[in-house]
Amino acid sequence: MSGLTPEQLDRYSRHVIMDDVGPDGQEALVEASVLVVGAGGLGSPVLQYLGAAGVGQIGVVDDDVVERSNLQRQVIHETDDIGEPKVESAAAFLDAINPNVTVDTYQERVVVDTVEELVADYDIVVDASDNFPTRFLLNDACTLADIPLVHGSIYRFDGQATTFTGGEPCYRCLFPEAPPAGAVPDCATAGVLGVLPGTIGAIQATETVKLLLDHGEPLDGRLLVYDAAGMNFETVTLAANPDCPVCGSDPSIESVHDVEYVDSCTVADSA
Repeated sequence: MSGLTPEQLDRYSRHVIMDDVGPDGQEALVEASVLVVGAGGLGSPVLQYLGAAGVGQIGVVDDDVVERSNLQRQVIHETDDIGEPKVESAAAFLDAINPNVTVDTYQERVVVDTVEELVADYDIVVDASDNFPTRFLLNDACTLADIPLVHGSIYRFDGQATTFTGGEPCYRCLFPEAPPAGAVPDCATAGVLGVLPGTIGAIQATETVKLLLDHGEPLDGRLLVYDAAGMNFETVTLAANPDCPVCGSDPSIESVHDVEYVDSCTVADSA
C-alpha cells in the first residue's frame, strides 16, 4: 500500500506510472533530503527540478542578495526580488512550485567551522557554488563523511558536471589544487551564456534524482564536458589519484581543519 497521499499521487503521477520509479521510488524522493550550495545560475535549475520532483527536504545555502544582473540566468529569482536574500527568494519559489517541500535556508557562506554539521543533515550535497575554496571544502567534507557530492561548473559557453559518490576519485583527483587567485575570471568579469547553467544544473538535478532512486549510472568516475557553442558533449574518464590527500591510500587530510581554504586550498602546514 502506497504511503503517498491522493494529492501526491496526482502531483507525481508521471513518476508513479514509471516502472523505474513507481510509488516506492516517489516515496524515496519524498523522504529524501538534499543540500544545494548556491542559489544562483546552477542552483536555480537544481532547486526548480528537485522541488518539482518532490524531494521532501531541501537545504539552500547562499549568502548573497538578488541583483539585476543575476536575472539573465538565475531563473528562480524575479525583478521584484532584487535586494532580497537569494535563499528567501529561492524558498518562496519552491513553496510556490511545491508546498509539500520543506525548505531550510542558510544565509551564509559554507565555512570550515560549520560545513561538517551542515552536510551531515542531508543525504546528498549539490555543489552549485562559483568559487574554488567552496568546491574544495565541500569535496573534503563530503568525502570524509561519505556523502555523495554532485558537482557542476560553468564558464562562458562551457560547462562540466560530475558526481562523487564517496571514496575515490574525488574532486581533488580532478584538481589537486585551485588555480592562483585571479587566474580564472568569474562570471562578473568573463561573462556566461544565460542558458548554459540551465543545461548543467538540469544535469546535476538528474544525477541527484538518480542517486535518490538508486537507478541508472551516475557520473561517478566520469566528467561530462559540454561545449554550448559547438553543441558537443564529451565524457572524460576520471582516474583516482593514489596520492590524493583526501581519498588516496595514505591521506593527509583527516579533517577539514587540516586545510587552508584560501586560493590554493592546500593542506595546512602542521608546523
